[in-house]
Amino acid sequence: MTGFFDLPTIWAFVIAFAVFAYVVMDGFDLGLGILFPGFEPGPERNRVMNTVAPVWDGNETWLVLGGGGLMAAFPLAYAIVLPALYAPIIAMLLALIFRGVAFEFRWRDPRHRRTWDIAFTAGSVVATFAQGVTLGALLQGIAVEGRAYAGGWWDWLTPFSLLVGASLVVGYALLGATWLIMKTDGVLQLKCYTLARNLGIATLICMAAVSAATPFLSGAYYEAWFAWPRVLFTAQVPLLVLICTVVFFIGLRRGWEFMPFLMALAFFTLGLIGLGVSIFPNIVPQAVTIWQAAAPDDSLIFMLVGAVVLIPIILAYTGYAYWVFRGKTGHEGYH
Repeated sequence: MTGFFDLPTIWAFVIAFAVFAYVVMDGFDLGLGILFPGFEPGPERNRVMNTVAPVWDGNETWLVLGGGGLMAAFPLAYAIVLPALYAPIIAMLLALIFRGVAFEFRWRDPRHRRTWDIAFTAGSVVATFAQGVTLGALLQGIAVEGRAYAGGWWDWLTPFSLLVGASLVVGYALLGATWLIMKTDGVLQLKCYTLARNLGIATLICMAAVSAATPFLSGAYYEAWFAWPRVLFTAQVPLLVLICTVVFFIGLRRGWEFMPFLMALAFFTLGLIGLGVSIFPNIVPQAVTIWQAAAPDDSLIFMLVGAVVLIPIILAYTGYAYWVFRGKTGHEGYH
């Protein structure tokens, strides 16, 4: 059965929500690591770390939900995508592990704090870049024959995937800068306003480059964006980007603290919508639809019951954690 309210479609939206939640919550977290070398060692760096110290590990819950949901709900897609993207996915996971170790050890091992700071930045950059490369490689298409991956080990490495990887590094850095605007004050906050302005321009350039290249990867993408009358709907995406851009820079100029972060999140939201416009209803672009890849309905129903219970619980404890640690952050450690 195909439609907009059947089980595979519901699970596609559940996984899309998990990916979006991960980008929202771990994006600024990774962005802080990317920006970390630009902050002064000592109290300034400690303060930057403390803005995410209470919540950083919980943010990665959504990555587990997204990956686990893909394996359980769409096993065929999981079996095709993983062999195609082993290298960037393994690089991402190793970088996240190394970054998490560095986060904790920089507090526990002050004598080698500089080394752990470098490791924290390297892990953040590699993890972010690998996520972008993974997305770019998926979007450009995966060679499939029958029900298996038919490409080579290096098929993921293309100019387009590298462009998406670099763009995601810039975008996460923007999320990190706007997060710090909300969580800090004084000289550090002023520095972040300048960073956010420059990174906002760079992010928009990257979004434009990726958006311009995507429709020409495949005739199906071009049709999805420019076919009449569908173009009347898809044209609203760049229009909304333009509106968010104006609000973003007005917020920076007037010294608003929350609006720049919200507009940075809006950029990513619109990017996810654009991704959906390009590939839906495929889950492996140009090869496998969500209905072809879906697990049996009995399995999807069983898992959906668990998701309906667990996702509100995750949202509740995540929201509570952010509420408890709301407000401006000092440089004293939480550890």
